[in-house]
Parts: sequence; structure tokens; C-alpha cells
Amino acid sequence: MEDPQVGYERRGPLGVIRLERPEALNALTYPMIAGVERLALAAEADPAVTALCITGAGRGFCAGIDMASLAESTRSGPPKTAAAADGGSRNPALFSFLLKISKPVIAAINGPAAGGGFVLAMMCDLRFMAEEASLTTVFTKRGLIAEHGTSWLLPRMVGLSRAMDLLWSSRRVDGAEAYRLGFADRLVPGEGLMAAVEAYAADLAANVSPRALAVIKAQLHRDLEAGFDAAARDAADLMTDALAHPDAAEGAQSFIERRPPRFAPWTGDR
Repeated sequence: MEDPQVGYERRGPLGVIRLERPEALNALTYPMIAGVERLALAAEADPAVTALCITGAGRGFCAGIDMASLAESTRSGPPKTAAAADGGSRNPALFSFLLKISKPVIAAINGPAAGGGFVLAMMCDLRFMAEEASLTTVFTKRGLIAEHGTSWLLPRMVGLSRAMDLLWSSRRVDGAEAYRLGFADRLVPGEGLMAAVEAYAADLAANVSPRALAVIKAQLHRDLEAGFDAAARDAADLMTDALAHPDAAEGAQSFIERRPPRFAPWTGDR
């Protein structure tokens, strides 16, 4: 069933997933989380989509888990998740499925991102942030810990002491500081936020191999836990595969002929 609180549209090569609870700053319900996953998988399988974007309706990006849902979890525990349903073989961290989506996933942070909204932004591959937007981890202010993989991923993004500060203090971080810390990859005026994301996706669609994007994303996440020698050996094997793929010949030929490349679309390898 379609979730009226999560919307989707395609803008050229960009698939846009939008949280649609503006009256609650897009606070998350569990059906919304499932809706984001369903739409992300559908966009991954769409050959017309080169990259995905996740953003919020209205003035907020995402205020985190809806407090009524959180209060219920303190009484009876969270509802059974997809991870629990398959015996725990999937990562239970919120939005961790985005790390496995084989197309670029860009967070367009248009307003406040707190708690689960911070996690959502963190799980995306890139973060484009409006100057007037803000972030807060919020966990310590709710008596909680560094949940959903933040203790692993956030230090790799901003460094150990900065991650410690963000998680300990739960203080509000504006767009300029998020960019300085390295959490935000682009900082743009709010009115130009989606245009910046669309331009980035259009550039990818026009100039790079979708298969190469997918392989590199998986490579980077895999090599976070690999030593240098293992990563180098893996890259050598992947290069052998890449050279045998038609995209390599097309990349070289388009350069020789001074024309835009015509790479094969990518629909995931599931």
C-alpha cells in the first residue's frame, strides 16, 4: 500500500523520496520507515534513476522518531522489524538499508534533523544542507545511548572527538558548522537546495558509469574494515571485471570521439 506520509517523484535522473508529515516536522512512524525502504528499492531498480534524494516536506527534514512511538517503545519495546523478521540477519540500525542501495543516496537537509532524522542523514552517501537547517543527535537528552550505528559511522565521518562532542552534548549544530565539521558535503541557500541536488544527479547521469558508482560505493563500505593489502587486492580483481565490462570500452571510445558517454543503465544486482 502507498503511504500518504512518504511521497516519491522522479525529476529527470533523480528519484526524490519526501517525508510528508510537515505538521510534525516529518517525525517518523514505523510505517514511514518501511515506506522509505520500499521506495528506495523501487528507485534502485528503475533504469531511469541514477541517484536518489531524501528530503522533508515543509520546514523540517526529520524530527526523529515520533514521540508517541518512542513512548510506546519504552513500555513494550519497538515493533518487530524486518531485521527481526528474518532472524536478525539484517542490520537493525535505523535506515542502515540505505548503505546497501547501490545508487548514490543524497540527503537534502532542508530544515531541522534530530535523533532519527540525524541518523537518516548520516546513512545517506552525501549530505546537501540548507544554510538555515540544523542538526542534533538528541540521544543523551532522552536518556539514550549512541544508537543505530552512530558510534561506528559518525567518527569515521567527522573524527573521534567531534563525534564524541556531538553525541555527548546533543547540541544544535547549524549548517555552517555541519559543513566545517565535514558532516555536510554541500552548503547552499535553502531556496537552491533541490536545484543543487538535481544538478549533481544530472552531472552523474551525463558523465559517469552507473555501474562504476555502484561498485565504488560497495568498495568504500567494505574497505572501511579491510586492511590496505586486502583492499588493494580486491581493487585489482574489480579492475579486471571493469575492463571486461562494455562500460570501459564506451568510456574510452567516448573520450576519443569527444562525445558524451552512453553507459548502460544500472538496476542493482539483487
